[in-house]
Amino acid sequence: MLLGTVLVLLLLGGGPASAHAALRGTDPADGSVVKTSPRAITLTFTESVGLLDDSFRVLDPDNQRVRTGKAAHAEGRADTVSVALPEKLGTGTFTVAWRVVSEDSHPVSGAFTFSVGEPSATRAVLPSGADDNPVTDGLYNIGRDLAYIGAALLIGAAAFVALCRPPDRRPLRALLLGGGWALAGSTVFLFFLRGPYEAGTGPAGMFDPSGLTRTLSSRPGLALVARLVLLAAAAVLLLRQSRRETPSRAGLATGAALAVGLALTWAGAEHASAGIQVPAAMTSSVLHLLAMAVWMGGLPALLLLLHRASVPSTVVIRFSRLAGASVAVLVATGVYQSWRGLGSWSALTDTTYGRLLLAKLAAVAVLLAAGALSRRTVRRGTAVPATTAPAAEAREESRVPEPAGVVAGVSGSASASASVQAGAAGTSEASAPGADPAPGEDGPAADPAEGGSAAPGDGGSAPDAPTPRRRPLSPAEDTRRRALRRSVLFEVAVSVVVLLLTTILTGTLPGRAAAEAAAAEQSAGLPVASVTIIPFDAGLGMRGTVQVTLDPGRVGDNNVQAVVYGPDGGFVSIPELRLSFTLPSQDIGPLDAKLTDRGGYWASDGLSLPIPGTWEMKATVRVTDTDQVSETKPVEIVR
Repeated sequence: MLLGTVLVLLLLGGGPASAHAALRGTDPADGSVVKTSPRAITLTFTESVGLLDDSFRVLDPDNQRVRTGKAAHAEGRADTVSVALPEKLGTGTFTVAWRVVSEDSHPVSGAFTFSVGEPSATRAVLPSGADDNPVTDGLYNIGRDLAYIGAALLIGAAAFVALCRPPDRRPLRALLLGGGWALAGSTVFLFFLRGPYEAGTGPAGMFDPSGLTRTLSSRPGLALVARLVLLAAAAVLLLRQSRRETPSRAGLATGAALAVGLALTWAGAEHASAGIQVPAAMTSSVLHLLAMAVWMGGLPALLLLLHRASVPSTVVIRFSRLAGASVAVLVATGVYQSWRGLGSWSALTDTTYGRLLLAKLAAVAVLLAAGALSRRTVRRGTAVPATTAPAAEAREESRVPEPAGVVAGVSGSASASASVQAGAAGTSEASAPGADPAPGEDGPAADPAEGGSAAPGDGGSAPDAPTPRRRPLSPAEDTRRRALRRSVLFEVAVSVVVLLLTTILTGTLPGRAAAEAAAAEQSAGLPVASVTIIPFDAGLGMRGTVQVTLDPGRVGDNNVQAVVYGPDGGFVSIPELRLSFTLPSQDIGPLDAKLTDRGGYWASDGLSLPIPGTWEMKATVRVTDTDQVSETKPVEIVR
């Protein structure tokens, strides 16, 4: 009942919003000057957001924190949040730092300023990256990487056993156990680290009760809990099915449902749960993750069998067909998800998300090329007739890593459909008279689907069926098998790179969301101040810098603020500062900014720049009654 409720919440929780929240507007507006202290600060986003215990930090001009009320959503508006302010803030420029959690589970943060009365000469300065803890972010990304790898191993190995039906499943138990434990351990780790990750604090707070409570009530926390419940059910299912020769139909159906549920714990808490076409996106995400797990998780299963057990031709053919179907699903869902995440062709090269997607596509192309190489390696193999051998020779053969007379295997790629067969080619040869196994030895495993005896642990073998003896591989055959193993091993390594890039992509702002965020800022008129540093040297040790801020730094009216610093970085009082702007390409200017001394800084409220382009900003600094110096710097004015 609990699990069903959680999955329903994951399925229905996503609404029509854009993945990753973008700030749509602020009240007071960024860079504005208000006459009296506002009673509250209000932020509006492009999608629903979740609040943290410390979502707002308001700093006064002296860099001291202002006591505020508790942040809350506006009534009936999940995309609007506000926090109450004291009645009297004082005058000067205040800095607001905010941090919320977007609907797709990723924290987003930012900062803006507003002034009461008039701008101040000093303002609070937030350190770069103050809202993110690199250690916590790094650990959280490692946990997500392990979760993807664990899911691929668990689902891929289970699908390999159920659908490819290898005669001897015992070598694959290590993959099933390793994948299950990796997924379970990373899930628990992510659950405890979720609180510090959202808050941007250090990993020491992962056991904080308030953070754990918040995680347990959030969609990502519910997804992690559901994942643990599904893993427990999968462990019970695998334990029961291990006692059977072949999986039952009910077991296969239950396993498929559990695999879909596990994939849903990702789709329901990340990019697919927010944005356009949420139902289609979640369906595509589930299919994409399952296809990835079946293909890339089946590769290490095949590699392990190539090293430790026999691989009959039927197993190879089944996995080849399964891999081909997986690649087809990956292509179809990948194209859709790329379109949904990018939004335009230009985003493919102009955004971080697009460049990461190109890197992932390149890795997948390498993976497919490696699969084609494996197929060519396999096709160069030749059949070797079965031979009989005395007991002593059979004992000697048992020391060979893989006996002849079985299929060596193929690549896990979609194109790998051929097989290398070193030994008997048909059931008629397999049943031909031959020497009995040496005392204490089992005969070679045969594929039940071909009418042979079952593998050890899968129901025993026919008691009267004579077992042919097989000779060791020739040097040429052994060379081909080693080449095949190296090729499959390379595919496994590349698949790990693909999984890592997938993890990074799920935590990156999609190109479509980035474009929507920029459009939201433009439509809301959020100003982006232009700051220019102009160094000057008037001689005799009279040197320093002028920091000029154009707000918003666009066509039209701009506020200008200029502060003069000495060589030690402190404020300097000078007799006069003049600022003019010229646009040589249009023969406009010079336009005088008409700066006035505001007591510690220079400012102007009426500079109008009519045309976009690269303007030349000339600052004339008078350091004494008779000494002055002029310096020019370019400044870009946008529309």
